[in-house]
Amino acid sequence: LQEPLRMVTSYTQLIAKRYQGKLDEDAKEFMHFAVDGAHRMQKLIQGLLEYSRIGTRGRPFEPSDCDQALGGAMANLKLAIEETEAKITHTALPTIMGDPIQLTELFQNLISNVLKFRAGKPPRLHISAERQQRPDAASLNIPPYEWIFQVRDNGIGTETQYFERIFVIFQRLHTQEQYPGTGIGLSVCKKIVERHGGRIWIESVTGEGSTFFFALPAMD
Repeated sequence: LQEPLRMVTSYTQLIAKRYQGKLDEDAKEFMHFAVDGAHRMQKLIQGLLEYSRIGTRGRPFEPSDCDQALGGAMANLKLAIEETEAKITHTALPTIMGDPIQLTELFQNLISNVLKFRAGKPPRLHISAERQQRPDAASLNIPPYEWIFQVRDNGIGTETQYFERIFVIFQRLHTQEQYPGTGIGLSVCKKIVERHGGRIWIESVTGEGSTFFFALPAMD
């Protein structure tokens, strides 16, 4: 799928270069749309690959320090955090049985979401985790305790009717002009959490920020 897109992009850019100065403004605009569309399609394909590989190429579970996973995510996002003047705080996070690479990706996608959907002011995030007993564990034949993680922000918030939709792949609530992206980040988070035997949800008030919750089984 990516190969014909690369061809479209390459030949469109070649036309623009070869006929530079001979094309009117409409032709230049049309080629810009063609190249932009091809680039967006490439990102969608790459997003689909990333999404599909969560289950097929995940590493075996091992004791994974969530503090280290968060630290890796913040290191990967260092430039974006500095550019947005974001402040990220967190309590001590637990060690769980999981895929350390995917846990880093989980935190990275959640933080990226906050950095993108900020409310015209420096983002503020606080990440914490609390160990709780799950009342329905016995009936579901799952571990009795779980860690409830919270990622609380001061962003634009989300209306109640969209609480489930935001976790569906390619479901976007905003135009490309408002907030660029593929609409895949939160669906990747959901798939990672579910691969780890957990669940993810959101609580939010429009204009007052959001709190993303995800529950992962405790080791004991």
